[in-house]
Amino acid sequence: MARYTRILLAVDLSDESTQLAERAVDLARMNQAQLSLIHVVEPLSFAYGGDVPMDLSTIQEQLDEHARTKLNTYAEALGYPVDKKFVVTGNTETEIHRIASDEETDLIIVGSHGRHGLALLLGSTANGVLHGAPCDVLAVRMRKD
Repeated sequence: MARYTRILLAVDLSDESTQLAERAVDLARMNQAQLSLIHVVEPLSFAYGGDVPMDLSTIQEQLDEHARTKLNTYAEALGYPVDKKFVVTGNTETEIHRIASDEETDLIIVGSHGRHGLALLLGSTANGVLHGAPCDVLAVRMRKD
């Protein structure tokens, strides 16, 4: 099995994302790897179809700042040194791929909700990250609390 030296943990900052911490920290410790975190904020224009007749930049900045604060809190709770933290705005899969490539990541860890039916057909973030990733991807099955 290959030794991982740079691990990128992709989190959505929900309460469930704390489940990923255990797996990510275990793998990082076992491999003595650098651990980085990424959270992607989708632009408000994506959520509202891009045709909103108002300036959403202030709200977007507030969302980004809130995400940075939550990511810092998440990183502090890991109990493992975090090399870099990324809060980026854009398409989730594209941004995770971009950062993983830029940082020469050799493992991306992402949560999977194990959806079925229509949600499975439409795809998921974990599935999107897997396809086109520049490195190995570990999808961790998220348990309902």
